[in-house]
Amino acid sequence: MSIEQDFKLFSGNSFSELFANDIQDGKYGYYVSYPSTAGWSHFPNNQKYLIQDGNSEESKVPYNKTAQMEPWRVLSVMGDDIPAILMEKPSDPLLTYWREHFGFKYDNLDVYPHQNIFNELNESDKYDKILSLFPFDHLKKEKHAIDPDEHYRLLSKVTLAEMGVHYPKFTHYDLTQVDISQVKVPDEYPFLVKVSHGLAGEGTYIIRNQEDLDFCSIDIRQYIKAGLVRTVLVSEFVLNEVGNYCVQFYVDREGKATLLGATNQMVTEDGEMIGGVIRYSDTMEKFQHKIAVLSRFLHKHGYFGVVGVDVLENAEGEMFVIDANIRINGSTPLCVLRRNLQQEKKEYAKFSTGYSVDCSLDEAMVRLHRDLEHKDFVIVSANEYIEDKKLKTHIYGIIAGETLDQMFAIENRLRMLGVHG
Repeated sequence: MSIEQDFKLFSGNSFSELFANDIQDGKYGYYVSYPSTAGWSHFPNNQKYLIQDGNSEESKVPYNKTAQMEPWRVLSVMGDDIPAILMEKPSDPLLTYWREHFGFKYDNLDVYPHQNIFNELNESDKYDKILSLFPFDHLKKEKHAIDPDEHYRLLSKVTLAEMGVHYPKFTHYDLTQVDISQVKVPDEYPFLVKVSHGLAGEGTYIIRNQEDLDFCSIDIRQYIKAGLVRTVLVSEFVLNEVGNYCVQFYVDREGKATLLGATNQMVTEDGEMIGGVIRYSDTMEKFQHKIAVLSRFLHKHGYFGVVGVDVLENAEGEMFVIDANIRINGSTPLCVLRRNLQQEKKEYAKFSTGYSVDCSLDEAMVRLHRDLEHKDFVIVSANEYIEDKKLKTHIYGIIAGETLDQMFAIENRLRMLGVHG
């Protein structure tokens, strides 16, 4: 039986539109934060659905990222039909900017203090089901829109081997049964070591020499000591890489896929994802067989929602799926904003989490007024902070241009206006 589909490109501009047909059977909300195991969290994921978000308090993903910057990025294009469940409300200047530029009301925000968020969600009849990026230890199983056991298994890097796509060979080890000292590694470098549920590149180690391996061993032992990891993988390293993509699509309740976009990923030397570049006219044709295979697999296991698949292409034209992120991804808003930006004749766009300005958000919006008005620069999340006794603003932003050269020229102009990153 053929598994190919007639793919359609998403024509909307919000998650509300994307999910609309699949959430007609009840009252749904979207909790847009990841779980945390940090000390500030009153509901840490340290029991069943372990997440590797740092193996010491100093290395944990900070509160301002977990409760503010990351969820607000999703909120920016949530639309008005799905309530967004938050721990922190965005600032008034940011909401005002979004209303003007994205056209949504943002009056469907459901904000709970992090100290009692799951107590309230579990006892409330406001929502029948809650959509989420990751399953939560402290949210009742029946409240999860996706079965949490199945979702957690789908998010595991080990499950990639079952999905029917080409991937780098790996061996995995259950650390509840095997000591870390018994994990076998290749004789030749480079190779990869990964934990099963690392957040945003955390727990992925590129091993190029013995020093890297020693660091990796110490780091994973700290995770084991903290009781935050059960599984590690030792994987082949894809050599002669010529392309690094995040292929994004939506799988509906019938198993049909809607294309969102494919970004060329920006990655640090340590493997941390910091953004991506997209060409909006890309048909995603070379990824469509993989999308069809993955959609069928995910549908079989009860999943509906956004998927972001990390794909490496080597010089020989081989395409390796190296990770399947069964959730909204960092650059998904970049894909969802296709319609908005193409209406402004933008063909290329770049998303990055690394922008900042040495002033308040209000001041930045005045300084960048021309670029914001023409959609040369789009702000999807922003938060003010103090550093060295000076007020600064961290920005997740999109730079967009009609051509690639114009996009980079805009980026250079923004640097001249004080946008760092």
